[in-house]
Amino acid sequence: MAPRSTYRVQMRPAFGFPDAAAIADYLADLGVGALYSSPILTPTAGSTHGYDVVDPTRANPELGGEDGRRALVARLRELGLDLVVDIVPNHMAVEVPSQNAWWWDVLEHGPDSAYAGYFDIESFPVLLPVLGSDDDITELAVEDGKLTYYEHEFPIAPGTEGDDAREVHERQHYRLVDWRRAGAELNYRRFFDVTTLAGVRVEKPEVFDATHAEVLRWVAEGDVQGLRVDHPDGLADPGGYAKRLAERAGCWIVLEKILEPGEKLSDSWPVAGTTGYDALREVCGVFVDPAAEAPFTELARSLGVPTDFELLREECRQLITTTSLAAEVRRIADLVTGVDPMDARRAVAELMVAFPVYRSYLPEGEANWAAAVERVRTAWPELAEAVAALDTQVRADPTGELATRVQQTSGMVVAKGTEDTAFYRYSRFVGLNEVGGSPDHFGVPVAEFHAAQAEREARWPEAMTALSTHDTKRSEDVRARLAVLAELPEEFAAAVRRWTGKLGIDEPTLNLLAWQTLLGAWPIGPERLSAYLDKAAKEAKVRTTWVDHDEEFEAAVQAWSAAVLADPELSAEVRAFAEKITPHGWSNALGQKLLQLAGPGIPDVYQGTELWDLSLVDPDNRRDVDFAERRALLARLDGGWLPPVDDTGAAKLHLVRTVLRLRRDRPELFTGYRPVTATGTAAEHVVAFERTGLIAVATRLPVHAPAWGETRLDLPDGGWTDALTGRRSDGGLADLLSDYPVALLVGGQA
Repeated sequence: MAPRSTYRVQMRPAFGFPDAAAIADYLADLGVGALYSSPILTPTAGSTHGYDVVDPTRANPELGGEDGRRALVARLRELGLDLVVDIVPNHMAVEVPSQNAWWWDVLEHGPDSAYAGYFDIESFPVLLPVLGSDDDITELAVEDGKLTYYEHEFPIAPGTEGDDAREVHERQHYRLVDWRRAGAELNYRRFFDVTTLAGVRVEKPEVFDATHAEVLRWVAEGDVQGLRVDHPDGLADPGGYAKRLAERAGCWIVLEKILEPGEKLSDSWPVAGTTGYDALREVCGVFVDPAAEAPFTELARSLGVPTDFELLREECRQLITTTSLAAEVRRIADLVTGVDPMDARRAVAELMVAFPVYRSYLPEGEANWAAAVERVRTAWPELAEAVAALDTQVRADPTGELATRVQQTSGMVVAKGTEDTAFYRYSRFVGLNEVGGSPDHFGVPVAEFHAAQAEREARWPEAMTALSTHDTKRSEDVRARLAVLAELPEEFAAAVRRWTGKLGIDEPTLNLLAWQTLLGAWPIGPERLSAYLDKAAKEAKVRTTWVDHDEEFEAAVQAWSAAVLADPELSAEVRAFAEKITPHGWSNALGQKLLQLAGPGIPDVYQGTELWDLSLVDPDNRRDVDFAERRALLARLDGGWLPPVDDTGAAKLHLVRTVLRLRRDRPELFTGYRPVTATGTAAEHVVAFERTGLIAVATRLPVHAPAWGETRLDLPDGGWTDALTGRRSDGGLADLLSDYPVALLVGGQA
């Protein structure tokens, strides 16, 4: 059974099981249906996110261990709350070998290890890219029966001890090498290009059982009612995995599957749906004015920022296939027979670039596979033979190793090339640069929005929906404020040109990104801003990268943040612009939150976003949440206070608790879907829909919205009362939206 709603909590040593139990009553008062936790199996010591699991057989001791977990479950049960847990089947952390008993055993015993088949290892010896350079081999030592390299320790295979550390090293089932060699030479599958996260082969029944036994025990004992599956595209057989997990768990399951616009989740997978990035694109997009595309494109072009997204995306994916994921491309190409090896490697790389979606699920996704093959065949006729061989061999055995490797790797290339590179270079309008988004689609028309919600209600009514997650590039409220810029394109362009002339960043894409970020997250201090821009610059890989640093440029970027905020005239201009757009950003934020919470699917509230939250990409979005402030405001609301729309964010909290409590108390209202139309001069500035006895109404494009005047909603017969204000409505928007830019009408209330 699906939860009514979820509230995502980022667990970490500083916020463990007792802390989660301490806010459970607040979540219950808010109306939340389930506490949705980040991974809670044992990760690398000190992990602040939990996706680096080292021991899947026990609850994280740094969160409170098994006793703490049980106490949390007991508290949730007292309050009638479910528990949804994030699980990580694709990989395990190997950064500190001694903390991962399975990996340690593999390094010690090699192919003879009982766990050798647990990890996706191509060959032995396993390359471990940890050295500062290959010359650092001289720094190895043998101490206490282990091979050591500074603070790193590695096992020594039985019978290979010796006096000379280098000789001992050469006799192990692993080789310590320069960390720069990972991209081209690594011989084990990993999570994207993160060498410290080794791929796990959960397609093997014994590995599935070993990695899932503890979580499945929690489900079987009634402690956990739902599972969120991280990165299913990295698995050998996502559909098969979903079926096995559903059979064994029998609970609500959602997959972190990123769908491109127009792509559909397979109906054959026995899951409730995705984690909601598709909903994010639709909901946030309907508040962006498509008419702003041309002026934003002209601004970007005039500043030297790329404006051809398709070309840029192709270039970024090609960069990934030849650098950080070159080892994966080589491994696939080695499986193609009967053609020149270098042609095979090029054909594989270009195929990765050409995929229209993250992954082709063969044989179901044959159309996407065929589209990629045809695109490469047309663009690179000299690779025709290699492409034909690759295509033939994949189709001949769509579940074989070659087809599996291609599918696992395509999602990695798309994610790293698009999300983590192109999205930082294509800074034309960064409010669209979001996971699951498509920056070249400037906004979502109202009709398209309604069609998508109706389809979700019909096909995936229990899928999760989200506006902010731990992986989003910026929070929902930053995006809501940025959407205001799409209503002021000329004014924004003039300001950016003026500010750039005074104090611009000497890299056009980062410069345009920086000004948008400054406005979207204002007020923001220099430390937060410089940390974000440093990450953005390295992800963009234009002037500096995580691997090849341009320290002079990085220092200049860091200095820029402080310089802008310290310049009295410039910072005053930025502040004035931010203050002008902020009220309209609040309107958008309330509108998109209402559409998400009241619409089809199971809505998730990311921690802290029940108030205004102007967070940027992680780790910025993992900052502490002031739950005491939220409790105090909730208490005032429960006392009958109708808050104004101001910088306290209480209006958003009022909206969130009103909808979540209705979902809890009157779930029958949240079924069905029908667009509600408006008539009058301001009709295009409202988006509304009806469920069953409930109507959600939101203002869109607020900057230039004319007075509501005689604009009216076409309400069905019967009495309607706004749950936010208690005011009765006959459909006239001037009265209905006089207090808030949103309304939630409930039928039949006197």
